[in-house]
This record gives sequence, C-alpha cells and structure tokens, in this order.
Amino acid sequence: MPKFLFAYHGGTTPETRQEGEKAMAAWAKWFGNMGASLINGGNPVGRSMIVSMAGVSLDGGTNPISGYTVISAESAEEACEMAKACPMVADASGTVVVAPIIEI
Repeated sequence: MPKFLFAYHGGTTPETRQEGEKAMAAWAKWFGNMGASLINGGNPVGRSMIVSMAGVSLDGGTNPISGYTVISAESAEEACEMAKACPMVADASGTVVVAPIIEI
C-alpha cells in the first residue's frame, strides 16, 4: 500500500497543563482512528532552518514545519481525507501537507 508523509505547519502551543492534556488526547484519538494506516506517528520538530546556495536562514521561512507523520493509504485522495481530521486542521490552527513517499 502506498505511504504518505504528513508535514504539519502551524498549530498552537498549549498555555496550560489542561490544554496540553486536551491537545494530546485529540492527537491520540486521531492516531487511534487511523488504525493500521498509521505507520509512524512521528514527532513535533524544533526550529526550522532553510539551507540554500545563498546560505542558511535560521528563521524557518514563512511557514515552518512543526511536525510529521507517516501513514499508508490506498490513494492520495484517501490520505487527504485522513488529514482533514487532523486536530490542527479541525481547530484551524494549522495545515497538513500531504505527499506520497516514493520508494527507490
């Protein structure tokens, strides 16, 4: 079955312990709903840096990545449907870039 990368952009940082627990519960529920399609839950990531011929930019650009997940799905359309249920999409705090992983 094809694999897809979910690259997360945006999201919010919980201000209280209760908000953090609520956010973690939402992510755990979403991951649980994916069942066997969840290959690697991934992790949040730290500050992004952009490397180019011009050098290294430490600001992460205008829309830095905030985390990733790897899933399996029958099609890109199915992967996008799964991404629509992501907690940061549901609360409008972020977006998910969906890309097929090409095995070489």
